[in-house]
Amino acid sequence: MSTLQLPAAWRARLQSLLERPPMRPRVPLWWQGQRIGSVEPGFFPYAGVAGNGLVRGSAAGWHVEGDDLSQSLARLAGQLRERRLTHTWRDELLAVRNDTGEVLGTVERAAVRLLGVPTHAVHLAGLDPQGNHWVQRRAAGKPVDPGLWDTLVGGMVPASDTVPQALERETWEEAGLRLAELQDVQYGGQVVTRRPSPEVPHGYVVEVLDWYGCGVPAGLQPANQDGEVDEFRAMPAAEVARRLQAGEFTLDAAAVLVAAFAAEAPASG
Repeated sequence: MSTLQLPAAWRARLQSLLERPPMRPRVPLWWQGQRIGSVEPGFFPYAGVAGNGLVRGSAAGWHVEGDDLSQSLARLAGQLRERRLTHTWRDELLAVRNDTGEVLGTVERAAVRLLGVPTHAVHLAGLDPQGNHWVQRRAAGKPVDPGLWDTLVGGMVPASDTVPQALERETWEEAGLRLAELQDVQYGGQVVTRRPSPEVPHGYVVEVLDWYGCGVPAGLQPANQDGEVDEFRAMPAAEVARRLQAGEFTLDAAAVLVAAFAAEAPASG
């Protein structure tokens, strides 16, 4: 059976970890009157990039200058990289949206947490015919959450992809599977997380997790293609629940698995 029996108190604690205020105050980051993220008030002066013609401060927060947001953010990210303030550089562009979801430009992935730019990720939760959960262990060398368990597939949605396109690409790159091989691939919903970034000082995570569910037919074995997964395992629900409560899964994977499969554990005694 695939249902995850998880205590209500643990689920409440998970939610408190997914929705946490910044460790320090933040102010909006704007471009042409549209909010695109947030920063700590003194971050740009601290980073030595204030007054460089790219960002301007006001009582309303900080403003990205220039008529081309993507170009301005590329230059800003490059300067932050030179000062060793960005996370691992990916050469991967993510979409930058306003509050209504309209895409205004792009930014290097390594800079999104510093700038509080909201991001999108996609996850695929998979079950084998016996109801075991297909999960992956992230590679020990990954810059984020190394060695932790994750959903069958999970990855960021780049600016070049729609969510379904990102799902298809990540399913192949991470698990060596084609969506056409899987059964009952269905959209499940969204989870939103807002929390301080554990990897990026001065950073803040705002991310929408779109998740899908599927069945993995008997005999179909996931096989990593990009070197970012150490192993796959069809894990019984009881073991998944135990490892979740022990903190062995990423927060994002925990959120998706709870949304897809959790039930409250029966009271003991």
